[in-house]
Amino acid sequence: MSSVAAKRIIVCGGNGFLGSRICKFAVSRGWDVTSISRSGEPQWQNVTASAAPPPWARKVTWERADIMRPTTYISLLKGADFVIHSMGILLEADYKGVLQGRESPISGLKKAFSGAQQPGNPLERDVKESEDIRPSETKEQFTYENMNRDSAIMLAKEANGENVDAFVYISAAGGAPVLPTRYITTKREAESTIASEFPNMRGIFIRAPFMYDSSRPITIPLAAMTGGGVLFNKLTGGVLRGFLGAAAAKPLKADVVAEAVVESLDDGNTRGPVEVEEIEELANKAWRKQML
Repeated sequence: MSSVAAKRIIVCGGNGFLGSRICKFAVSRGWDVTSISRSGEPQWQNVTASAAPPPWARKVTWERADIMRPTTYISLLKGADFVIHSMGILLEADYKGVLQGRESPISGLKKAFSGAQQPGNPLERDVKESEDIRPSETKEQFTYENMNRDSAIMLAKEANGENVDAFVYISAAGGAPVLPTRYITTKREAESTIASEFPNMRGIFIRAPFMYDSSRPITIPLAAMTGGGVLFNKLTGGVLRGFLGAAAAKPLKADVVAEAVVESLDDGNTRGPVEVEEIEELANKAWRKQML
């Protein structure tokens, strides 16, 4: 009797904080996992508590490609069952430069709130001819439109063309008081466009809250602060929900969200927006499977 072929999953952004954990849980199910990012394999000290690669990392194919240039990754999607977009930015700036000290957070926030160019629907542009969905005026700066929205829509388009069964977009539970509204509106625009333009592909939109893990110590107190916002919102009957945005959503450990993502792909009934409560339910369902 022939064995069932392993599911093939492509994780765009698989070397990131959440993406690497998605790869880990997909490997644990025996799936064929490929990560796509500009740098290939992660700098492990940036996503885990150790600089050494974990054992499961040897079972992942770490590919290099540019999410802004579809021609660099199209061939990698062939034969895939599932595709995940796990990339995005909080600030419209050289956000890695902010994290590494090359640019100040104040400068990053100024760019975020400035009147950045806002390109139209990427599906109406001749992407393959230009090989680049980043507008020329923003070559040195990611924008909410091209990173949070357009890159996801174009990846979904290419995945749909390869008859992928399901596409996961890592969205967000909400914005935040310190971020422009375009941060969350571009997320919702990506969800809406992917759902309407590619109805034959099961679209799953994980509306993740603030994520934390002990491997990133700074996220622990931030999660505690977010938890305080959740409690305050409950005590006030949700009076500031619109203002607090994601700060009014229960923070979750990154592993919980990652496990829920993988379970959502395995569960053929999951589609459309997946809110925080359902994320927890999916993760618990996956945990129960492991206990059987």
